[in-house]
Amino acid sequence: MNVSINQSWKTYLSPEFEKPYFSELVGFVKKEYATNTCYPKGSEIFNAFNHCKFDDLKVVIIGQDPYHGPNQANGLCFSVNDTIAHPPSLINIFKELQMDINMPYPKSGNLMPWADQGVLLLNATLTVRAHEAGSHQRKGWETFTDSVIRVISEHQNDIVFLLWGGFAKKKAKLIDHDKHHILTSGHPSPLSANRGYWFGNKHFSKVNSVLKSLHVEEIDWRIN
Repeated sequence: MNVSINQSWKTYLSPEFEKPYFSELVGFVKKEYATNTCYPKGSEIFNAFNHCKFDDLKVVIIGQDPYHGPNQANGLCFSVNDTIAHPPSLINIFKELQMDINMPYPKSGNLMPWADQGVLLLNATLTVRAHEAGSHQRKGWETFTDSVIRVISEHQNDIVFLLWGGFAKKKAKLIDHDKHHILTSGHPSPLSANRGYWFGNKHFSKVNSVLKSLHVEEIDWRIN
């Protein structure tokens, strides 16, 4: 695994790359990609960081695992490549956007335009074996991505964190609540959304209200 990560992040994360756990993680990932089909493509593992530079950061959305179907994952949580059918959670994200800000439902599920505006779409685990959800969990990725959240909390101010679902909400303990803005809700998955824990959270308009109050350019949530 080539740790090809934007220099703006490397400045803060380089100490992690020197730790024993990260060396073991690199070895594991290299072996997995050599012997199995894994996602995302090796060149896209650090896409979340390469499309959202540290100095441009405004918003953090935390996911859990990359999609494990063919051609879905592109290194950004909840995002899929162009022309790929939208997974259920992404459908519900777009439905909430429709209701919240009257955004037309997009054709593409590729969230790259969000990342390019300063939205870090961070999965807790950055790789997965094909058709085996959670197969790369507890191998070191969570240690790394927890460190990412701590670095953001320590070295940035007024970042908006969107914590969707029980897993993401546990990351709140890594964030300085006095320096940052935390919005929580249920997960956009059908199980949570259909129980009333997702729809109506208005997180997208709330994010822009926070950014506007900080005199920071708002996020254009449109995809197409």
